[in-house]
Amino acid sequence: MKRILLSLATVAVLFSCSKNEEVPVQEQQQDQLSKQEINAKIKASIEETGDFFWSNSDVHTIWSALQHGENLLTIGYGASKSEFQKSASSESIKNDIINLVNQIEGREQASKEAKEYYADEVVNFIDIKVSNKETIATLLKDPRVRYIEPAAYSVFESNNEVQERSEASGCGYSSTNLASADYRTVAPGARVPWSFDAHNIPAAWNYSTGRGVTVAVIDTGLSPEQRWMNQYFNDGYSSGRSVQKYGTFVDSWWSWSNNYDGVNDKCGHGTSMASVATAPRNNDNLPVGVAYNANLVTYRAVENVVIDDYHERRGVAEALTALGNRSDVKVISMSIGSPFSIGRVSDAVKYAYSRGKMIIAAGGTSTSFTTWYGVIFPANMDEAVAVTGVKEGQYDNCDICHKGSKIDFTIQMQRTNGTNNNIPILSYYDQQSSYVGGSSVATATTAGIAALVWAKNPSWSRSQVLEKLRQASDFYPNKNSEFGYGNIDALKAVQ
Repeated sequence: MKRILLSLATVAVLFSCSKNEEVPVQEQQQDQLSKQEINAKIKASIEETGDFFWSNSDVHTIWSALQHGENLLTIGYGASKSEFQKSASSESIKNDIINLVNQIEGREQASKEAKEYYADEVVNFIDIKVSNKETIATLLKDPRVRYIEPAAYSVFESNNEVQERSEASGCGYSSTNLASADYRTVAPGARVPWSFDAHNIPAAWNYSTGRGVTVAVIDTGLSPEQRWMNQYFNDGYSSGRSVQKYGTFVDSWWSWSNNYDGVNDKCGHGTSMASVATAPRNNDNLPVGVAYNANLVTYRAVENVVIDDYHERRGVAEALTALGNRSDVKVISMSIGSPFSIGRVSDAVKYAYSRGKMIIAAGGTSTSFTTWYGVIFPANMDEAVAVTGVKEGQYDNCDICHKGSKIDFTIQMQRTNGTNNNIPILSYYDQQSSYVGGSSVATATTAGIAALVWAKNPSWSRSQVLEKLRQASDFYPNKNSEFGYGNIDALKAVQ
C-alpha cells in the first residue's frame, strides 16, 4: 500500500575532519520542520529555479525530512560528481562512506542499522539509516558524495490529501463507447484515433509499422484482462512480435519490504499507455496503437502516475537499469513523474541513456493542486525527450497539460470539434475501449512514432532518430519557448 498516494582520503581522515565541521548549537536545537514548512521550501525552489535538489538544502531541512521518512537516507557516491556507474573504486568508496556514517552515528558495525538498507548493483547509490545532523553535514562536504536525499519523504501532508490525490492519480478503469467522430475504421476492422490522422500516422504505416523494435513502458503495469494486450497481442495485421511483463514495485508501508507486487496493472494508466503505443491492428473494432507491430515490454514500477513513495522511486530506478541492459529495447516511455528531481531515478535515467536508449517522458499533467508545477522530472532532464499535449489544430496546451522551455515535442490530444474528447484507446477491460488524455498519452504516442522511425532505419543511433523527429516537426529548425519543435508529422519522419 502506498504510504501517501499521488501526488545524496580514508575514513579516519574524513571522520577527524568532521570534528571541525560540527553543526552549530543553534541549528542542533531547532525544532523539526513540519511537512508544510519543508514543502514550502520545495515549492519556492521549483518556482525560482524549475527544480529542487535536497543536497542544495540546509542540514536542518534534510534532517527534518528524514524524521518524516523513517530516517532513511539515499547517498549517491562516486570518485567524482559525474561518476554514477560502477567503477574499480566504487566498492571501496561505498564501504568507506558506510563506515564513516556508522562512526558518526555511533553504531556498532554488526548492527542492523549499520548496514545499507539497499545497495544498487548497477548505479552508485545506497540507502542507509541516518539520524544525526553531523552525519548530514559531513556527507554534504564529502567530495565522494554526489548527493544525499531523504529516501522515504512524501510531499503530501494529511489524510485529506491522501484521498484527493488518490482520486487524481491518473488511475481509472472506465470503458466508454467511442463517438463516431473520434475515429475512422481501416482494414481489417480497426479504429484509427482522430489524433493519429492529425499526425499522419496511418500514412506512415505504408513505410513502417514498428516491426523489429521493442518499446518499453514504465508505468503501473499491464491489465491481465485485456486479451489484445496479452494472448492476442499478435492478431490481424499484427504478427511476429512479443509482449513481456515485469514488476519492480513493492506494495508495502515498510521500506524494508522486498515483496514485489507482480506485473499486473492495478490502476489502469499503464494499460492505456501500452495500448496507444502498441495495440494490435485487427478486426475487433477497437483502437489500434501507433506501432502496431512493435514488441512491448511493460514494467509495473509505480502505483500511480506520481513517483512519490519510496518503493516507487526504487521501482522506477530498477526498471530503468534493467531496460538499459537490454540490447533489444530502443524506446522507453515514461508517462509518470515527480514535481522535483529524485537522485536514484536521475542516475538510472543517465544509465539507460548511456546505453543508447531513447527515454521519452511526460512534461506534466496538472490538477487543482499541481498547477504551479512546470515541466516535471524526469522530463526536465537533458537525457529525456519531454512531450506535452496540445489541443486539436492549435498551439494551446491541453486544459491540464504543462508547457515550458524543456518541452521537445507536442501531440494533439484534446478535441476542439465539440466533443472535447481525448484519444481513443483500449480499456483496462477485455474488448472494451475508452479515452485518455494529458501529457501521458502524448508521451506514449511519441514513443510509438519513434518506434516507427527506428524500425524504418534499424541501424540508426538514438541521436539520428531524434534528429529525424525534429526535422519532421512544425517549428524545426527553431524551437518554440513553450512547445519545443511542436507537432510531429509521422509520415515525414519515416520518409
